[in-house]
Amino acid sequence: MDDLKNKRFFWGVLLAWSPWVPCLIGLGFVLRGVLSEKATGLAAVAVGFTEMFVLWGIASVLIAQVVAIVFLSRAFLPGHRIRSLVSVASISVSCLMLLLVVLFLWMTWSQAHRAQ
Repeated sequence: MDDLKNKRFFWGVLLAWSPWVPCLIGLGFVLRGVLSEKATGLAAVAVGFTEMFVLWGIASVLIAQVVAIVFLSRAFLPGHRIRSLVSVASISVSCLMLLLVVLFLWMTWSQAHRAQ
């Protein structure tokens, strides 16, 4: 039983933190675009997030974050404070990534409807 919780913890942490690599790359593209073209506003931010989600994929981010939250919530063990702290931090990061996905979808949808 403890081995199963160790595997859930490992995979939960891996799934929770792995989307942040392309996210940081996407934010780097946003900053580079804003600085080089002096572009500001919603369009500049949307372009950077589009590049980020093209790298990773919206569906895989959603699936990975939900699975990470489930794994990490089932991996808590009494008496392991550091592990519990890492689990809570990773669940928080997963929730933040889900919020970013929702904001990206909302920004994309609102931009598409303004253009029409």
